[in-house]
Amino acid sequence: MDERLTAINGFLTACDELINGTYVLADVKISEVLKSIAGSKDLTDLFSAVTERFDYPKAKQLCLRFPAAKGAAHGAAFLPSDRGEVLAFVFCLLVEFDGGAVRLNDFLLRYFYDDGSYTASFSLFADRMLRPFRDIVAGCFPEACRAGNAFRYLEKEGSAMEAIASRVNAELSRLAGLQLSEPDRKAGGSILSEMLAAAGRLDTQEVKALACGYFYFLRAVGAGGEEAEALFSLVNGL
Repeated sequence: MDERLTAINGFLTACDELINGTYVLADVKISEVLKSIAGSKDLTDLFSAVTERFDYPKAKQLCLRFPAAKGAAHGAAFLPSDRGEVLAFVFCLLVEFDGGAVRLNDFLLRYFYDDGSYTASFSLFADRMLRPFRDIVAGCFPEACRAGNAFRYLEKEGSAMEAIASRVNAELSRLAGLQLSEPDRKAGGSILSEMLAAAGRLDTQEVKALACGYFYFLRAVGAGGEEAEALFSLVNGL
């Protein structure tokens, strides 16, 4: 394996260690992810490209909502629908954590609150934001694709999945405002988060399987609607 792919694999390994690691070590692992980006020309080129015209303050206003719904005690966070903007948004967020501009513990309890536990809240953050971030970068560097073509690959592939990701984010927002029990809300959010990650990987079969599961979840809790039907329509068109 050449040095370029070794550097990219180092980034993916650092992401895995962050995603699968503990909240206690998160600050250290975030620094390692950012260092791995700085150590790879392909990755620095990729992130330079996606952040060049990215309006991070505006994205924060759109993606970080507090409260999640009228009268709610906590907020909610969503990813942009465009995969390039997902990379830019999460990258900028990690830079803020690493630089101390945003405290990770405050962010977790504000937007990913789960029973007041930093560990559980970090797990939600990892599944809903870090995993799609990692998977999109992995998709930019498939073994058969030369690393130098990474951003062109990102631009050309997955328009259908971008539309699905947009609908999934809208559905996450709708779910946050529904009158559901906390276990039901977590179950629905988990399915949608996995669907978002699968869309980032361009994994059609996984997206379809998760959409089927989400269909039956909505039927069980009596929470269907036009927004969900729009999501299912996009998935059926894959």
